[in-house]
Amino acid sequence: MASGSWEEFFAVHLPPTDFEDNRTLLKEFCERHDKYGNKIVLVTSGGTTVPLEHNTVRFVDNFSAGTRGSASAEYFLEHGYAVIFMHRQKSLEPFTRHFSGQKLLDMLEIQERGPNTTITVRPDSVDVLAPVLVRYKAALAAGAVLQVAFTSVSEYFWLLRAACECLARLGPRALLYLAAAVSDFYIPKDRVPTHKMQSESGAPVIQLQLVPKMLAPLVNLWVPAAYVVSFKLETDESLLIPKARAALEKYKHKMVVANMLQSRHHRVILVSPEASQEIVLTREDIHAGVDIESAIVSEIVRLHAEHLAGGGAGAALPAGAGASDAHESRDSVTRTAHRSVCLVRKGSQLFAAIPLVCTGPNCARIVWYKSELFDTLLSALVLCTVGL
Repeated sequence: MASGSWEEFFAVHLPPTDFEDNRTLLKEFCERHDKYGNKIVLVTSGGTTVPLEHNTVRFVDNFSAGTRGSASAEYFLEHGYAVIFMHRQKSLEPFTRHFSGQKLLDMLEIQERGPNTTITVRPDSVDVLAPVLVRYKAALAAGAVLQVAFTSVSEYFWLLRAACECLARLGPRALLYLAAAVSDFYIPKDRVPTHKMQSESGAPVIQLQLVPKMLAPLVNLWVPAAYVVSFKLETDESLLIPKARAALEKYKHKMVVANMLQSRHHRVILVSPEASQEIVLTREDIHAGVDIESAIVSEIVRLHAEHLAGGGAGAALPAGAGASDAHESRDSVTRTAHRSVCLVRKGSQLFAAIPLVCTGPNCARIVWYKSELFDTLLSALVLCTVGL
């Protein structure tokens, strides 16, 4: 079944109950690091679910432990980025990923001395635990990491758009590393039963709908100046590069990290509009426990630096602009380099507005305007000359 528009998706699916709290945290985090001119990377990680009931007992799940995202977040921190880590609840997280299951408990010892009980790290585990703990404490002290969690695909999209709203102010200093395994299919909210499906009713017939592709509004409307990296996972090698290049051509972002399901832990291909670069771990690397994410992140950081040195593609949106304005037009709207503030008439009112240029297929170079006094993009009578 064909997908609806992304605007319709947000109109039908309500935000998660903790959405406003998370949006406040995102806004404060971005404002603080923007104040000091820091670079921020949004790392998405883990898989999304598609609930089959409103009171969810059953769901369709996208397979992902969050290995790629959690490891990459650590390496971005090492390169001096502030990190928004947007992850599936209970998936792997930075730092704690090293000690899954009972591994951490095996490193600890209990010592009872009279009425006092102490817990210590086993001497043979100090060299393993201490470096990770030092990096974690340093990131915590610097306020360099913000973690927000999602479960369902609708929760993921609401948080993604909220993060983009905040990151838009950074312009090209924002990097999006979209490693989450996002559902391609979902069930519209109005077709999901309220209560648990009963087996006495027989086998259910479930019709899935295509999820709207959020890369289009993300790249063109929400964070037009950011360096955006998406991921492509395939099981058929012959489809991998063609589909990665098709995505770049369609959405106009910067890079696709392409990998095969069977070899994703030791081989990836970084596909950009200009070239492809294969990263492969040697047998020695694998035995030494080297993370392939270290090489992936290092190369992306290098390319992001080149992007910044070139001034980035586009400019930061003015405060208050961004994802909340996106539904006002189906065309791509970005701010021009021209910094004039013009007087624009709306009805009987005059107000100051920032000139923007519409670059979508239906625009014919219409000039639009954004005003701090209005929450909409509008085409209006211009009372000053704008050089475009």
